[in-house]
Amino acid sequence: MGKKSKSKRRIRPLALCIFRRGEKILVARGYDKSSGETFYRPIGGKIEFGEPARQTVIREVMEELGAQVTDTRYLGALENIFVYEGKPGHEIMLIFDGRFQDESLNRDDVLLIGKDDGEVLYEASWQHLDDFRTGELPPLYPTGLLELIDSCA
Repeated sequence: MGKKSKSKRRIRPLALCIFRRGEKILVARGYDKSSGETFYRPIGGKIEFGEPARQTVIREVMEELGAQVTDTRYLGALENIFVYEGKPGHEIMLIFDGRFQDESLNRDDVLLIGKDDGEVLYEASWQHLDDFRTGELPPLYPTGLLELIDSCA
């Protein structure tokens, strides 16, 4: 009897960056069509084999937003086990903070469009941390991120 073909589930390593300005952070808005849930998440991406996580943040922001990141600082790691689009996922996220070299990206009215090969991946905007704490905005993922931000303030 042959083995059943099954796609191997893997833990995905990510590096995300918290761009913080006072009590506001830059976050991308996401939407899960399967569950109907809207959520927010910091920007960043998959750590490539042999690539330091700090470099991942710098590369991903440049590739997706065309912006340079400076003053990156490691904040901590979070584990994210979730279901998205009806499929289970598991991520280990290394969280950094940083700032844009171009200060004009720090204005409240800035809406940043993350693109990859011309395809829009996300829209990122500045949101107040209290709006996540009070539930005025949809959840901020990964779970535990607010506590990590607060512990590093």
